[in-house]
Amino acid sequence: MTEPKQPVKLLVLPGDGIGPEVVREVGRIIAWLEKKRGLTFELTEDLVGGASLAEYGVPIRDEVIEKAWAADAVLFGSVGDPKWGHVSFDKRPEVAILKLRQELGLFANLRPAKVFDALVDSSTLKPDVVRGLDIMIVRETVGGIYFGDPRGIETLPDGSKRGINTEVYTTSEIQRVARVAFDLARKRDNRVCSVEKCNVMESGLLWKEVVTDVHAREFPDVALSHMLADNCAMQLVRNPRQFDVLVTGNLFGDILSDLASMLTGSLGMLPSATLGAEQADGRRPALYEPIHGSAPDIAGQGIANPIAQILSFAMLLRYSLNLQAEADMIEQAVSNVLASGLRTADIMADGMARVGTSVMGEAIVRELDKLQSN
Repeated sequence: MTEPKQPVKLLVLPGDGIGPEVVREVGRIIAWLEKKRGLTFELTEDLVGGASLAEYGVPIRDEVIEKAWAADAVLFGSVGDPKWGHVSFDKRPEVAILKLRQELGLFANLRPAKVFDALVDSSTLKPDVVRGLDIMIVRETVGGIYFGDPRGIETLPDGSKRGINTEVYTTSEIQRVARVAFDLARKRDNRVCSVEKCNVMESGLLWKEVVTDVHAREFPDVALSHMLADNCAMQLVRNPRQFDVLVTGNLFGDILSDLASMLTGSLGMLPSATLGAEQADGRRPALYEPIHGSAPDIAGQGIANPIAQILSFAMLLRYSLNLQAEADMIEQAVSNVLASGLRTADIMADGMARVGTSVMGEAIVRELDKLQSN
């Protein structure tokens, strides 16, 4: 991939709750990149989730999907608001992110779980267990039980009800996400662990067979292991550093990535990327978002941690724009700020300085200035 043509077209979707607050801090980073690194961004902002419901009556409009296709990448905040709990399932705020993934074919979710040295004591696990942790979870995101048919709630002859969801995977769906995992492993420690439940699920058996075949034919240089999902959950708590890249389906990826997030001490620290297939023009649809939710209980208070959103933007620079140096600078700036003792409420510890959302964002920009001058 070559460096991006200018200007870079970004669709920004702040969403609900703390989404607009943390996305605003990324705006500072973008302004800094334009001023200090000579980049040019063309930003388009729109509504999704509860904000879109309030304005348009739907969680996401077709026009937003079209804008996402036209953009070089999508920067997403968060969606979800309890005041919309009464609407039908297809109108809930969370449908926005599901529809974006499905319509753009965003099939591979990358969720890193990395423990910064300054936060090693924030984890609920012993420091010796998590120190130096750096794993990547690759989750398939447009198949599996969240999208399989049949689904729904039906009334039985006796008047009781039955809920139905179907776990479905095809060979091609498994192959493409496996390739993403193996490619990533080659740039890391060259190890992939494939996770399923082949002992009780036919879909898991197919998953294991297909991943094994892709490995043998295309990636024999990468070390491959297999693990049952329940054992993987246990191993992530017992000895997480044994893993490099984990690849798994939608349901298990959802659960295991949230589990892994707490190894780092806070959901507010973890970014994610969701990638689609490369198009004929060389572009790859992609969406970047923090894995924390909209946190409506603290929205508007200026205390949310913006680091996961900022690190999501760093992933955007790395995976969509091939701006490796700039991505490295942002990640190093975050690390340096944490090492200086600044903390938002979610990662606060004795002896540290508690700051709000905007102060944390400002501190990261100041650190970027220092790194730029070195």
